[in-house]
Order: sequence, then structure tokens, then C-alpha cells
Amino acid sequence: MRIGELSRLTGVSRRLLRYYEEQVLIVPDRTANGYRDYDERYVDRVKQIRGLLAAGLPTRVIKQILPCLDKPRSIHFPDATPEMLALLTSERDKLTDRIEVLTRNRNAMTEYLAEVEQHRAPVAPSQRDSSEQLLDG
Repeated sequence: MRIGELSRLTGVSRRLLRYYEEQVLIVPDRTANGYRDYDERYVDRVKQIRGLLAAGLPTRVIKQILPCLDKPRSIHFPDATPEMLALLTSERDKLTDRIEVLTRNRNAMTEYLAEVEQHRAPVAPSQRDSSEQLLDG
């Protein structure tokens, strides 16, 4: 698929897709006329990149962990320095903390909605009819 199609399927601008290519996060094939040609797997890859960026990971870290997201996995360790491993460990721990906070917030929101639904006064048919008339009119 061409870059415009990948952009449409992922909601990511063409400019940002070219940036991902510059960062070697995605590597499209090239057609004879020089156009980028993306495999279907790049739809998921771009979504994964977006999720990792939203989680606060920089592209240099994302580049290191992307091979772990592939099936079959082909993990390379040419620059897995102790500093890089420490950085990845730290970033993983930050993600774990964020996930815990998001989970607590989601659970609190679910409890709140359940309580509101349980204690909300039922709408009488005459009230429902008049509110529907207001919406229609």
C-alpha cells in the first residue's frame, strides 16, 4: 500500500510516517518508480508505535523494543549497553506504574457509574415523552 493508504488506515499523517521511516521504526519497500510500498503489517506497527509514544517512550527506546513485538521475534543486541538496559527497565517500570494508575481510575469511574445508575430516579413515561418532544422540537 502507498503512504496515503497507511495514513488513512492509521490516522497518522504522511509527514509523521516519513519521520518514523527516518527513525528506522518502519522500513517500507520501494517500487520501481520510487514510491514507498508498505506491507499490511505496518498498520499494526504504526499503531504500536503510537501507543508507545503516548506512553511516553522516546523513539530511540521504541526502536530497541520493536523487534520484541514481531512474530517470529528476531531480537538483536548490538547496542544493548548496561545504560540502555537500565533505561529500558526504568521505562518499563514507569509504564507499569501508569497502567496501575489508569486501572484504578477506570475502576473508580466504573464504580461511580454503577452507583449513579443504581440511585438514579426512574424517568416517568410522561417525563420521557416531554423530554423527547424537547429534543425533537
